Amino acid sequence: MIVQQLEKQSPFTTKDGSTIRSILDRTNAPVEKQSLAEATMKPGQATDRHYHKLSEELYFLLEGTASMEIDGESREVGPGDAILIPTGAWHQITAKTDLRFLCCCAPPYEHADTYFA
Repeated sequence: MIVQQLEKQSPFTTKDGSTIRSILDRTNAPVEKQSLAEATMKPGQATDRHYHKLSEELYFLLEGTASMEIDGESREVGPGDAILIPTGAWHQITAKTDLRFLCCCAPPYEHADTYFA
């Protein structure tokens, strides 16, 4: 049985500029098909607009509010909102307040699968 505690995971900055702590991924467990991380952002902070050729992503907002843009469509999101980011979709999230959300990627997140214009 693999159990990881969030508090024991070290934060790092992803290629898109967000700060995450991997909860379960290929670096800390025998994960094959997905990854789970916690992301945090400060008010006004935004990820660089990007897409993934391989990964489909799910965001689940735990705290705070943000503006989420996917392929040119934007809307305000907040606690309890789950967001699907399809494979290949350009996307960017901009924190309006202190923001904390879960990010699930399938296949698992890798820096090499993040592409910019």
